[in-house]
Amino acid sequence: MNKKIAFLGSGNMAEAMVRGLITSGLVTKEDITVSDVSAERLLYMKKTYEVSAVHENTKAAEGKDVIVVAVKPSNVRQVLGDIAAVQKSEQLIVSIAAGLTVDTIEGWMDHRAKVVRAMPNTPALIQEGAAAIFGGRNCDVSDIEVARKLLSAVCKVVVAVNDEKMMDAVTGLSGSGPAYVFLILEALSDAGVRMGLSRDDSFQLAAQTLIGSAAMALQTRDPLSKLKDMVTSPGGTTIAGLQKLEESAVRAAMYSAVEAATMRSRELGNK
Repeated sequence: MNKKIAFLGSGNMAEAMVRGLITSGLVTKEDITVSDVSAERLLYMKKTYEVSAVHENTKAAEGKDVIVVAVKPSNVRQVLGDIAAVQKSEQLIVSIAAGLTVDTIEGWMDHRAKVVRAMPNTPALIQEGAAAIFGGRNCDVSDIEVARKLLSAVCKVVVAVNDEKMMDAVTGLSGSGPAYVFLILEALSDAGVRMGLSRDDSFQLAAQTLIGSAAMALQTRDPLSKLKDMVTSPGGTTIAGLQKLEESAVRAAMYSAVEAATMRSRELGNK
């Protein structure tokens, strides 16, 4: 990328991004600076990743090409205020603070600021995430591409949306989605145990079934109905199981879960 990057905040997601950027070779450790209020956390980041680590947000942000805002949403305004004296309009601000709109962030800064809002999900912590990004009014195509590359260090899928309202749908689907998947995985594992499998065997079979099925869908890009039919023989075991899922309205439950999470994200964003 050939960019100097500052991370304001060095929590789990920021650490995952630092690790991903360095291991992927997108950025060198010499080009990364992190700031944090915790001296212990800064020492850890410095020792583990050999990046620059400073207490002051201004020192972290000054002269950088990209500034990643990686603090809790309630702390974003204060952090942006900290860097106001050194922030330049040509710097790209990438916020991973959940729920904060681009307009809100721009309102706390120079309105010429280039702001990208990003929504990575928790599998990004193991570099298996999915994310969506939205660029503000001052961002051009190259800024969106920089943000995409930045997120690609920890996310296998990074989509750019053209309407910020869609970020609520992203929150409802991929942001909250890992919890839905963990619930499904837990239920499948428990069902296997109920049918007599050992706990470990059942968990491993269920987990790999989810991983393998998703990978197959991504790799083939075949219609999901076609992939489902490949497993479903007439009068066989799979159709018997699918019938029970339809009777239990599992499909409708997924619709409702994504809708409820989307609407809740919208509510929180309006507060």
